[in-house]
Amino acid sequence: MHSHLPYVVNHGTWPHGMEWLHEAAAETYLPLLRVLGRLEKDGLALKANVNLSPILLEQLSHPVFKAEFPKYLDRKITAATEDEAFFLQGGETHYAETARFWQAFFQEALDDFHALGGDIIKGFRHFNDKGLIEIITCGATHGYMPLLGTDESVRAQVRTAVDAHKRHIGKHPRGIWAPECGYRPAGFWNYPVPDDDGTTHKGFDRIGVEQALSESKIEYFFVDTHLVEESERIPSPYELLNGQVPRDEATIRMTHENHRGLYQPYYVDGPYDKRYATTIFPRDPRTGVQVWSGDTGYPGDGSYLDFHKKRWPGGHRYWRVTGPKLDMAFKQPYYPQEAAEKVKEHAGHFVHLVYEALKDGFNDTIPPILCAPFDAELFGHWWFEGPLWLEAVARTLAEYPTGIELISCSDYLDKYPRAGFISMHEGSWGAEGTNHVWMNPDTSWTYNHIYPAELYTREVATADKWKDGALGERIMKQLCRELLLLESSDWQFLITTGAARDYAEKRFNVHNEQFLEVKAIWQAFEQNGSLNETEDRRLSELEIRDSVFPDIHPEYWAAGAKAS
Repeated sequence: MHSHLPYVVNHGTWPHGMEWLHEAAAETYLPLLRVLGRLEKDGLALKANVNLSPILLEQLSHPVFKAEFPKYLDRKITAATEDEAFFLQGGETHYAETARFWQAFFQEALDDFHALGGDIIKGFRHFNDKGLIEIITCGATHGYMPLLGTDESVRAQVRTAVDAHKRHIGKHPRGIWAPECGYRPAGFWNYPVPDDDGTTHKGFDRIGVEQALSESKIEYFFVDTHLVEESERIPSPYELLNGQVPRDEATIRMTHENHRGLYQPYYVDGPYDKRYATTIFPRDPRTGVQVWSGDTGYPGDGSYLDFHKKRWPGGHRYWRVTGPKLDMAFKQPYYPQEAAEKVKEHAGHFVHLVYEALKDGFNDTIPPILCAPFDAELFGHWWFEGPLWLEAVARTLAEYPTGIELISCSDYLDKYPRAGFISMHEGSWGAEGTNHVWMNPDTSWTYNHIYPAELYTREVATADKWKDGALGERIMKQLCRELLLLESSDWQFLITTGAARDYAEKRFNVHNEQFLEVKAIWQAFEQNGSLNETEDRRLSELEIRDSVFPDIHPEYWAAGAKAS
């Protein structure tokens, strides 16, 4: 489960901004903790790989979120109370009952938040420490690695992520959610667009994603189905050393074992130290549609809560899907009890799908593994009953002799070998399986600004003048923060999908302008050795507004810098 939101603290409230974070916390993160708690109480575990992206961790721990979230919940409780009075006045007793359901739901969220001392991360850390889930990391700000313009920027996204994960979770992450399941192999690369001023930079031989991860002791990541289906099986160096499995026979063997193709992990080939090879887990295509699709999948069932139809001003939802293509005016009342029963049916169906996908490998010496990755916010926020469904899947697998066991990726790798090495081409889990979502005619202009910002940051980081332990270092740290926020893939995604295009364009431009402001402040410091009152005040304002990654290391961006 991939838990992530772009940085919204101090950048708007409604309809886009902090409201996104509040909704996700109330409707996804806290309900997931409740599910994990109920399973733990009964001696069960979901064993999911749960990514908490570094920038999400920074926001959940931010004083502004901790102060504002209870106020948000109070507003939701008040709105539900007012809805109840309105419905009772009109004699609509069922809607009034649903309003009481919302009162209880948000009150429970408030109680849980207070019980955690306002620390949602602590809740997830508990289950991680107990081995009931495995918390993994992500790119620091969800930078889309195939399109980042320097190796140092790719490495810095990973190294900053590892630092943040250790600070919040207390352990080094073994796995990572490569943003958008984006993968790039090593090789020569040309910048796809010029700078904003028309400058075209020379191409260069860049590292593959696997090398950046390996250097930071990240053991595994996830890739989309097609990258494995279209990959080439590469013999292990140890196989070649022992005179085994020539390339053509290896390809034949992979075809022969096709029932396992997507249900086993692989080492990633590439020009890096294979003693520390990184592993990939492929995405299973069969289960994905059932959980993702609002048209043909589980979330589109008529009994479930409709996401789109809301009663204003409180924004509560009182209607069920009824039919995914049905006009809003014809949506029927929501019955939580009916939806809860439907969850059990769909959990059973999902378990059957997994069984059918894996059954051919049940007698294999090395058991197959099925990986079904989803955005965590799908469960609870988009599909309200999603957390209950996750719980039902865990309970179904525990109660029935299916031969299937839940297991985290790390636990699997500790017990079983990889299937060998594969070589993959560039791609993602986005539309068309390419970089198109993030690089297209509507978004290419963003990279006109990202690339010169990355190159300038590398130039300054490589020089020694910022290493004064004082003002120079302070300026450089903020320059790196603004670059990371500029690199967030969310801006291009929101522009391309149209989900919040105006907000995304505004946010990108804000961070670009702020990067250029900090750049000008740095140049003033470089020239004068100090800042004037206006420059110092503006730097302080930016440090407060974008106060992420307090332990950020500018040396990560220096030319050739990498984790040892």
